[in-house]
Amino acid sequence: MWGIGSSETCAAVRCFRQSAPRFVLASVLIAASVFIACRSGHRVLEVAYVSAPQATLRDQVAAVYNKNGTVKNGERVEVLEHEKRFARVRTASGIEGWIEQRYLADQKTYDGVQKLTQDNQNDPVQATGVLRNDTNLHISPGRETEHLYQLTQGAKVAILKRDTAEKQPTVVISTRATTTPGGRPNAKKGSSQPAAPGLEDWWLGRDSAGRVGWVLARMVDVDVPIEIAQYAEGQRFVAFFVLNEVQDGDKKVSQCLAVLTEPHDGLPYDFDQVRVFTWNVKRHRYETAYREHKLNGVLPVTVTTENFDKEGALPVFVLRVKDDSGNVSERKYKLNTPIVRRVLAPGEEPARSVTKRRRR
Repeated sequence: MWGIGSSETCAAVRCFRQSAPRFVLASVLIAASVFIACRSGHRVLEVAYVSAPQATLRDQVAAVYNKNGTVKNGERVEVLEHEKRFARVRTASGIEGWIEQRYLADQKTYDGVQKLTQDNQNDPVQATGVLRNDTNLHISPGRETEHLYQLTQGAKVAILKRDTAEKQPTVVISTRATTTPGGRPNAKKGSSQPAAPGLEDWWLGRDSAGRVGWVLARMVDVDVPIEIAQYAEGQRFVAFFVLNEVQDGDKKVSQCLAVLTEPHDGLPYDFDQVRVFTWNVKRHRYETAYREHKLNGVLPVTVTTENFDKEGALPVFVLRVKDDSGNVSERKYKLNTPIVRRVLAPGEEPARSVTKRRRR
């Protein structure tokens, strides 16, 4: 009996020794979790993202504070507490501190940016633009719409689409004079009323990191070579494409399609004219090979290459044009330097040319 009892006791001791480290490890992990939770003293209320280029994490909400750390644009943080215009957050590295709530974007805004980027990842680029100032990437057109990322002055964006949004209403002071019953002027303080809102243009752009958002069009300069820009004639460049290249001596020169419009915001069309610039090898200069006006054009414009039997492979561009009924149709053109011609679809009739009678 004693021998049997001893073997059972030894087996129990060995089992305890083998399982003891597991119990100890589990206890340590639980204790560490409790310690961390107690140290922070706050549960996570929500997740947010830093919308400022850079922001400071304060140790307290006061005029005088210590700097716990910094967070950068797009960084994910956990919100632990709210106090007036500040929020207490924790970074992925565990640093905690107070930050102004206006520097935070919520999860809905972040998801909106991701969806916008995903939905427009295959959109054809219409032109490249350069930012005049630091500019926010909004999730929809409008100065008061939500934004997450901010682009710096001089950054380049790929322009994809155009849209419009209402300007912020301005206040107009009425200075109209009134008169008293006796006919004397009565100088009353002018009444203020909001002016009718106008429209301003916005570009849907993609930055170098692949993020997509809306930027105010007047903050973007369309990147056009100076040799072409000088032919703008007061018009605004909307899109710009290289059709092909020609050899001039020891260098290659681009032949281009420029899409333009009047220099006004809020127009009912994206563009109203196009010009094709070809390179004159003999005179070493650009010349206008084709131009068309009075278009009710809609972006995007697409540029490809097609094979035309005897003519070979030629650059082709397609314009989308809206009629008076709002229907959008496509017009295809080909460039066989220096001539641009319409490419008619099967069954399509060429437009009749109307010649005005001269008055005698």
